[in-house]
Parts: sequence; C-alpha cells; structure tokens
Amino acid sequence: MGQFSIFVVSLAALTIPIVMARLKVTTIPTAVAEIIVGIVLGHSALNIVEETTAVNLLSNLGVTLLMFLSGMEINFNLFKRDDTQSKAQVNPAKIAILSYILVTITAVILAVILHFTGLFSDIMLATIIFMTVALGVVIATLKEKEILSRPIGQTILLTAVLGEVIPLLLLTIYASINGGNAGQLWLIILLFVVAIILLNRFKKPYEWFTEISKSTTQLDVRLAFFLIFTLVTVAERVGAENILGAFLAGMVMKLLQPSEATMDKLTSIGYGFFIPVFFIMTGVKLNLKSLFAHPNALMLIPILVLFLILAKLPILLVYGRNFVKRNAVAGTFLIVTTITIVLPTLEVARKLKAITSVQSDAFILAAVIVCIFGPISFNSIFKLTKEDKIKERVTIFGANVVTVPVTQELYDNWYNITMMTNIKDNYNTYKSRLPKLKLVASLDEEQLKAAGAFNCEIFVAGLENDTLNRRLGLLAKSNGVKRVIVIQKKVIESPEIEELRNEGVEIFNAFNAETSVLRSMIESPSIVAILRNTKNGLYEITVRNRKYTGRKLMDLPFINKITVSYILRKKQWLTPHGNTIIEPGDRLIFTAPIEEVTKIRKELGKKN
Repeated sequence: MGQFSIFVVSLAALTIPIVMARLKVTTIPTAVAEIIVGIVLGHSALNIVEETTAVNLLSNLGVTLLMFLSGMEINFNLFKRDDTQSKAQVNPAKIAILSYILVTITAVILAVILHFTGLFSDIMLATIIFMTVALGVVIATLKEKEILSRPIGQTILLTAVLGEVIPLLLLTIYASINGGNAGQLWLIILLFVVAIILLNRFKKPYEWFTEISKSTTQLDVRLAFFLIFTLVTVAERVGAENILGAFLAGMVMKLLQPSEATMDKLTSIGYGFFIPVFFIMTGVKLNLKSLFAHPNALMLIPILVLFLILAKLPILLVYGRNFVKRNAVAGTFLIVTTITIVLPTLEVARKLKAITSVQSDAFILAAVIVCIFGPISFNSIFKLTKEDKIKERVTIFGANVVTVPVTQELYDNWYNITMMTNIKDNYNTYKSRLPKLKLVASLDEEQLKAAGAFNCEIFVAGLENDTLNRRLGLLAKSNGVKRVIVIQKKVIESPEIEELRNEGVEIFNAFNAETSVLRSMIESPSIVAILRNTKNGLYEITVRNRKYTGRKLMDLPFINKITVSYILRKKQWLTPHGNTIIEPGDRLIFTAPIEEVTKIRKELGKKN
C-alpha cells in the first residue's frame, strides 16, 4: 500500500498543474489546489492515500525545501538604505516595517479576543499564525503582474518577508518554551553563528564550484543540500525548529549570489516534486469528517478566516498613504494570504500537544480559504499605474550634441529618461526639446542626490570633461546604480581607467566607436545597414522567463520574427544554432521589427 500511496501522490502532483492549465485556472495558487486534491484523496473523502513512512519522509523533505527556497527568495538589497530617494518618494523598507508593526499589534489583540471567547486558549500560537504571510504565493503573484521590482511590489514583498521571518523566529521561541527547553534559548544564537561561518567559508569557493561543475557533478546543488542538512542538524541540536535551519540555509545560499541556472535547478527540484508532495499530504492528513462532527471547531473556521483577514487590514492605513488607493487595497488583500508558515507551525504545535488535531484542521482550512481569497482579490483589484509599467529609469548627465540625440531616440515604452546638466546655457538651449531636462546647481554629491540623479537603473556620465565624467561614474556606482556608462574622449590606460573598470563601470569612447563602425562598413556592410535601419533594429534581451529556458532556439514561438546573431552566456559569446538550448540568464543579441520587439522583450524578460 505504501508504494501505491507514493504512486497516487506522484500522479496527483503531475496532473494538478496540467488540469489547472487546461481549465485556465490562474487565480488559485497551485499549493492550494494541491491541498484540496489531498483532501479528496485522504481521510476526508476517498481515503486511498495512507501516511506511510516513505510518503511522510518525502513530505518532510518537501517542507524543508519549501523553507529553503523561501529563504532564497529574500532580496537583501531591499533592506539597504537608498540615499537616492527624495522625501517625496516611496521607501519600501520603511513602509513595510511600519505596516508589519501594526499587523503584530493587531494579531496580539485578536489572539487575546480568541482566548477570552474560549474558542482557542493559546495566545502566543494564535498570534504567530495571525502574523504569518505566504511569501512564496506573494512572490508568484507579484511576478505574474511584473511589478516585483517596482516600489509597490518591493513594499508588498518586504512586508511578506517580515511575515515569514518573524513568525519563524517566534515559533522557535514558542517551541523552546513549550518543549521545556527555555533555558537553551541562548543556544539558538549558535545556529546564526554557524550560518555566518558557512557563508564566509563558502563565498569564495562557490565561484570556483560553478566553474568546475559538470552535468554529472552539479556541485552547486550538492552545496545547497550540504547547507540545508548542516543547518537543520545544528537547529535540532540547539533546540530550534529544523524549518528555521532550512530557512537560514536558503538565506546563506542567496547571499552566495547563485546564478539564475543554479536557482532554476534548485527550484525545479523543490517545486518539481518534493514541495507538491508536502502540500498534497497536508490535505490528506486533514480530517473534515472529524472537524464537522465538532460544532465548536466548525464554528471556529469562519471566525479564524475573519481574524486572518482583520490581522492584516491595518496595512491599508500605511499603504493608502503611499500608493493609489485601489492598489493599496489590492496589496493589503495579497498580504492576507497565508499558508506556508501556518502548516509547519501547526505541525510543531501538534508535536508539542499544544493544539488538538481538530483545532489544527480548522486553522488549516481557514488558511486555505484565505489563500484562495487573497490572490483572487489582488488580481481583480490591482491595476498597473504609469509608474509601474516603466521598465528602466535612465539618467543622462550632460546636455550636448552627443547625448541629446540619444535621449530623443531612446524608446519611451522601455525607458523613463531624465537628462541633467550643470551648465545653464546648455539648459536654456535644450529645455524646449527635452521635457525632463533638469538644471543642477553643482556636482556636489548631496546636490546630485537631492536632484534624484542616482535614482535610476542606468546612469550615463556624458559631460564634455573626462575627469568629471569619471567622478560622476564612481559616485553613481557608490550610490548603488546597477549600470553606469562613462563617456571618455581619450581612453588611455591609466590607474583612473582601471579603477572604473574594477568598479564595473562601462566606458564609451567615440573614437573607438567610429573606428569600429568604419571597419564594419569595410568588412560587413550589412551590419551598418542594420544599425541605420529604422524599421528593423539590433536589440538585446536577458532571458529570465523560465517558460523558455531548457528549450531549443528554433522552438521559440516567435523565432520566425527575429534573427538571433549572438548569445552571451557567462561572459562567453556563442554562435547560435537552431539546436542551441536556451539557459536562464542568456543575453540574446537579435534583430527584429520595432513593432515586434516590445512583445518579445516583455515575454523573454518576464521573471517567474
């Protein structure tokens, strides 16, 4: 019967996403669908899946990998102070922290109310559950809307991160106190010390691992599992919950800055099999027959659903002051989503006998209902604002005959361009042609910050002074700008130029560009024709959409509309062929009609 249970669960894991795709069910998270199918297959209905040792082992690995991948989802750059933001601009970290403080206060109040009504007596456990947010579901929903990198997306994401990290820490404290290990709480610090040591020890070797890794060794995956089992083992030894160890392992792996390919492999292992088994088995273990036989527990479900929603409603007070009202409401409803931490929390509580199986089932069912309600409400309410649709912000410093034409020719649908100058005559000359031209009084760093010069993804230093351009380029890099391009009239190898390159600054030299174009006109006149063609242009896009990775180039649905010239993969140029397999992070250099490029860029560059 054990083998049959594994077969049924595997079959369910395979068919659920297929059926959802066929029926075009996009509003309900896959995890919730898996729990519902588990309910049908388990004790509540057909009872054809048993809780065997083998199935439970797979389920335990599933929850471990779920916590690991949740830790990997955290973007630590969001917690860094952004000095480029003006007072009028949104600060995601500040908004998220304030929002979550209100959630915590409300959760405590609701837990106390639940205690005094006699429906559930454990105040701390109820507080932890009311505080939780399903980070994985939130991230998936934000990715579908393509707003993960926008201010509102970052704010919702950070709130969800807090809603996963803080309850995990509180759960560890709760388990230590209720398990009789309160005196060993200080040992949990040891878990964090081990995580820091592992990070420091593996940061440099990790780069070497990626170079020598082969398809038969997969060292990056082996390292990931080593981190998981090391920190899970340490967590159990010091009296902490093993899911906290797995979560910390994910954070360590994220800080090692794994490639897109590595993250894709780990995600495939987790969500491809083990995590679906955990969600399905969660449904299998639910006993709705027993739940419906207890009127008090049955009455608890609508109250829990209401309290899970009420706990997050104070977020609306903070979001409403910083975002469009409609989207503030949508973001609040998305944060209401909770399932991933609730399940392991209840599992811990059952082991400690702090909660009955009937009460646990009531909490799970309430979480499932809320997990359906949250994403559906978000998807139906949220509307992209003009700011959310902007792909990349570009600051070009210096208004002159070189930079102004470039600014005018950059495609408005892809870039939000701001041009700045510190020369008043140039400002007066070009202000009528450029609606977003700003006059900056000086090149002082504080003045530049106040003007929002570094509040962008791409910064171009285009003054007619090489020294000033180098200074601006280094300032932009030190203020966290992703791409910095510095124009240099005379590129002679020097310590200054070497410093720019070491900082990751890109250097543009007109003389070299003109030489390259002249050589191309002699050697490859068609390339120049492509560059001058106004109907078909030369473009570059980084492949982030996993829907298209692992596929042959010739199998791309729009391959007949584009001509791929080169593929840049891990700093190596590849000559593409029809059988070339696309990998995550590949940068395609291609030509295509301008009217087709927007759709192609959107599709290939979509993160999911």
